[in-house]
Amino acid sequence: MNISLHQSSKESILQYLLKNNKATAQEIAKAIDISPQAIRRHLKDLESQNLIDYEIMPLKSGRPQHSYYLSQQGRDLFPQNYGDFAVSFLDTMAETVGEKKVTEILAKQWQKKASMYRQYMKGKNIEQRVQQLAEIRRREGYMAELYSLSDTESEKFFFSEHNCAISDVAQSYPQVCGHELEMFASLFPDCKVERTNWIYDGEHRCGYLITNG
Repeated sequence: MNISLHQSSKESILQYLLKNNKATAQEIAKAIDISPQAIRRHLKDLESQNLIDYEIMPLKSGRPQHSYYLSQQGRDLFPQNYGDFAVSFLDTMAETVGEKKVTEILAKQWQKKASMYRQYMKGKNIEQRVQQLAEIRRREGYMAELYSLSDTESEKFFFSEHNCAISDVAQSYPQVCGHELEMFASLFPDCKVERTNWIYDGEHRCGYLITNG
């Protein structure tokens, strides 16, 4: 079912929920600067389209609050560069040549992607490289964000991805997430790269800390 989001405010709500996992109407209204009354109307529309769901949060006093989150259909609105065909193809390949060979092929695919990324980062300093990485990943549908945590002792950046553009593949072949970490590390050989958050550990984003010094 194709759903068109005619109002940018609804897109903003969906993007906010994707980034923050769950939120009340008041929190969303404050974040995207729309009145709570308008937010509630949009939330009602999005709920009727099965794009969001909610849970009731009991309070010590007053009326319970609704905490909203994206339904699976809502998450499916965001880019998924691969999908059922890719998973089916990998399954067929595993049956034909074995899982070990598939793992080797996936590793080579990530090495090829890393090589492509390096072309964009050539000759740039660390800050420019992480900015370039965030821009590339945004274009690929990962909803990437970058935060500078640098101080006088070290250059430090937190890089997060709120949408997994290859979620179908990652669910069936979680080793691709390990290859992703290896790829990022290869792009910053002068830094320490560590995963701090992981969608498939139940978190609402994948996060990486990139530190030099």
